[in-house]
Amino acid sequence: MNSTLLDMFRGLPADPVHLPLLGSPLPAIVIIFVYLLLIFKVGPDFMESRKPYNVRTAMLIYNLFQVLMNSGIFIMGTEYLFVRKPYNFRCMDILPSDHPDKYADRLFTYFYFLNKVADLMDTVFFVLRKSFKQITVLHVYHHAFMAFGVPMTYYFYGPGGQYNTMGYLNSFVHVVMYAYYFVAAWYPQVKNKLWWKQYITKLQILQFVILFAQAVLTMWLNPACTFPRTLQFVQIGISTSMMVMFGNFYYQTYLKAKSKKQ
Repeated sequence: MNSTLLDMFRGLPADPVHLPLLGSPLPAIVIIFVYLLLIFKVGPDFMESRKPYNVRTAMLIYNLFQVLMNSGIFIMGTEYLFVRKPYNFRCMDILPSDHPDKYADRLFTYFYFLNKVADLMDTVFFVLRKSFKQITVLHVYHHAFMAFGVPMTYYFYGPGGQYNTMGYLNSFVHVVMYAYYFVAAWYPQVKNKLWWKQYITKLQILQFVILFAQAVLTMWLNPACTFPRTLQFVQIGISTSMMVMFGNFYYQTYLKAKSKKQ
């Protein structure tokens, strides 16, 4: 068993290029630890005797930044995956280190990781506004896991491969989501009238349905695909948990609430 564990770490990190915060999982572990400490202990204790802060201007800037950054990642992914076409979509194996598109793979993974770290600010705003009911298990699990999962994958397997699909789809969903947040913060009086709010959750569920199907179909229709089986099963596990949790959120927020009004 000890030999097996040593084999897991022998030759790591998988990619020789060490990008800031992404060279090992340690910076992400520290970031997630500070994040959890801040939102569950330090933040609530700090806000206990204070009134909610007015962070509208900061939220507008943050949401606009997120729209622009996710749009950039999505455009980068479109050009990379569908114009340059370094991958066979039937088997998106991780590119070798000497592949001419490896640098683009690293950049796409790196910017996506930085965006997942920036996503953590969502929860900080909830704390400052004393909107503690919005800090749900789904919210924290989704944010923390994504920020932690990227450097873990980068360290053990390297950037890119089939997981580019996850970053590509997620960036599109976040363009739509943060555009809604921006409009809702700019025009709070029409927040409850924005008809497309519930479709954001549908988009979130759809992206994980696609990711689940991608992993299952790749292993079923192309069993010779050399993309690591471990990552395939991780993708299935993440997608399943997210579908269940977002599905439950959609049911509780829209379907069950609607039935009570009737």
